[in-house]
Amino acid sequence: MEYLILGIALFVVLAVGGMVALLRSRSGSGTVEAPPETPTITRPAPPAEEEAVVAPPAERAPVAEAPAAPEIELPPPSAGRLQRLRARLARSQSTLGQGLLNLLARDSLTDEDWDEIEDLLISADVGVAPSRMIVDELRTRVKVTGQLSSDQVRSLLREQLVAQIGPDMQRALHVDAHGGHPAVVMVVGVNGTGKTTTTGKLSRVLVGDGKQVLLGAADTFRAAAAEQLTTWGERVGARVVRGPEGSDPASVAFEAVKQGIQDGVDTVIIDTAGRLHTKTGLMDELGKVKRVIEKQASVDEVLLVLDATTGQNGLTQARVFAEVVNVTGIALTKLDGTAKGGIVISVQRELGVPVKLVGLGEGPDDLAPFDPEAFVDAILG
Repeated sequence: MEYLILGIALFVVLAVGGMVALLRSRSGSGTVEAPPETPTITRPAPPAEEEAVVAPPAERAPVAEAPAAPEIELPPPSAGRLQRLRARLARSQSTLGQGLLNLLARDSLTDEDWDEIEDLLISADVGVAPSRMIVDELRTRVKVTGQLSSDQVRSLLREQLVAQIGPDMQRALHVDAHGGHPAVVMVVGVNGTGKTTTTGKLSRVLVGDGKQVLLGAADTFRAAAAEQLTTWGERVGARVVRGPEGSDPASVAFEAVKQGIQDGVDTVIIDTAGRLHTKTGLMDELGKVKRVIEKQASVDEVLLVLDATTGQNGLTQARVFAEVVNVTGIALTKLDGTAKGGIVISVQRELGVPVKLVGLGEGPDDLAPFDPEAFVDAILG
C-alpha cells in the first residue's frame, strides 16, 4: 500500500515537471523579447547651405556733377569799339553812302538829280525835314564852288551828315557810382527790339571798362528773359537779381537796387518788360517801376532800345516812351542789317535825345558807344 502511494506521488512530480519543461521549450530559451522599438523617422538633412555668391557691387549710377561755373570773360574796353566794327557798318550802309557819292559826283546836277538825292536820304530814314536841309545846303555849296572833285564831294557830304547827327550832343553814359549809391540804368523798349540782349551786352561794355555791375531781371512776364539775363551776367561775373515768373517787376527792380547798394557796385542795370507802346496800362506800370526805384536811388539813365529796321515806326515808340519815363539816350540795334542808318538823325531830331549806343551784330561785343564821325565815315566807306 505504501509502495502504491509513493508510486502515485512520483508520477505526479514527474508529470508536473514535464509540463513545466514543455512550457519552457515553447517559450524558447525563456528570454522575453522586448517590444519592437518605435521607428525613428529620419528626416532628410537640410541641404547644406550653398556658399553665398558675392555679387559684384552694382555699378553706381553716375552722379550728375554740378555744372562748372562758366569761365568769367574779360570783355574789351569800350574805347574804339565803333572803329573796330566800322567795316561791318560800312557794308550794311553802302547803299546810302555810295548812292549819295555817285549822285553828287556827276558833272552837272539837274533838279531831278537833287530830287533823287533827297529821295535817297528819305528812304534811309533821315526824315523829310533833315533831308531837305541837307540837300539845300549841298546845292548851295555846289553852286558857289562849281565843279567838285570826288574828294571834295565826299568831304562836303561828310560835313553835312555829321552836322545833322549832332557832334555836340552829350553821349556819355552816366554809369558811375555817386553819393554812396550805384548809378541806375533802366533799359526800356517794346518786345523784339533786342532789349534783354542789349542789357547783357551793356554789362560787358561796362565790365570791360573796369566797373562792377549788378543786373536786375525785371522782365518777369517773358519766361526766358531772366534765364537769358543770368547767362549774360555769369559770363562777366555780374550778379543777377530775379524773382518768380509773373512777379511784380517793380519789386524786383527795388530789390536789385537795394542789393546793388549793399554790394557797393558801380552800376545797376534794370531790364524791364517789353512794353507795347499802345497799351496805356503797361506803360503806366513802367512809370511805376521808375518811381519805386527812386525811393532809394536816382535813375541816372533811361535807355530806349529801338530796332533800326522799324524806321519811322520807331519814332512813334520813342515819343510814347519819352512821355512816360524821360528817356535819356537811345540804343539803336540791328544797324548792321539795314541801309536805314538815317534813323540816327531823325530820332535825335524828334526827341532831342542822343543815340548813345549802336548794335552792329550778333556777337557779345558788337554793342558800341556811338561816335558820329566814325559812323559817317563808315557810311561813306
